[in-house]
Amino acid sequence: MGSILGEILGTFILRPYVFVFLLVYLFGCSFHLGAKRALLFTVAGYLIAWLSEVSSINNGVPYGYYYYIDHTRGAELWLLGVPFMDSLSYVFLAYASYTMALLVISPVIRTGPFIYLLETGKLRRSPYATLLGTVFFVYLDIIIDPVALKGDRWFLGSIYGYPDGGAYFGVPISNFIGWFAVGFLMIGALQNIDYFLRRIGARDWPVLRQPWRFLIGPGLYLGVLAFNLSVTFLIRENTIGWAGVFIVLLPMLLVFTITKVKLSAESVDRAIEAHRKDFPEAVVPGF
Repeated sequence: MGSILGEILGTFILRPYVFVFLLVYLFGCSFHLGAKRALLFTVAGYLIAWLSEVSSINNGVPYGYYYYIDHTRGAELWLLGVPFMDSLSYVFLAYASYTMALLVISPVIRTGPFIYLLETGKLRRSPYATLLGTVFFVYLDIIIDPVALKGDRWFLGSIYGYPDGGAYFGVPISNFIGWFAVGFLMIGALQNIDYFLRRIGARDWPVLRQPWRFLIGPGLYLGVLAFNLSVTFLIRENTIGWAGVFIVLLPMLLVFTITKVKLSAESVDRAIEAHRKDFPEAVVPGF
């Protein structure tokens, strides 16, 4: 028991940044979708991610073969050959990617310094949200994986590798295919959790009054991007860093441009009516 407690404590000590991002996710998802949904998705998303990693290190599916370097075994928590914190990170990455998709496809209005998303249940469970969120999810890995492979040069440490290398700065293309498949399953799971709880009328906390609640997920997404790109440049992997900047530049510009255009182009009254129909407890600022 003492050893397990020591490994749990070691996980917090060795990977504090993961838990900072996780806390932002729990806070943001609870205010956005509700605390029950946040907790249920933490469990369901973790299981999907962990099973995918266990499968891949043993069978090569879905990411292709890779291996974990177990020099921290005993110092942090591992589950069947996978560091606990690694699969946990998929949860907040999937939620952040899903909220980016909702930002693109939902009508928006401006309320003071914030924008307010006029979501509906239909938009939340839309296949467009699933697919677009999955693409955003893969984009995160395009930025994260190359610098994570250089973990021996920063505080992540050397934790994994690909036996045959890969075409994208040492990362095989099969890895991104796997991220697409797993991201699709995870975002689909989140949508189904949300839909199921709404269908059975499960009440959740908190009351939907905070106009900024929709921006925590996209802010988390940008924060993860900024963190990994900053580390990339700090360890002087400038080629990887600039490749990452140019890869995400166009989609980020498109997100901000589409959101700006929607502020003036949407039929506000109709969108507000649809939003209030699905979320009668919501308070739309200024309306």
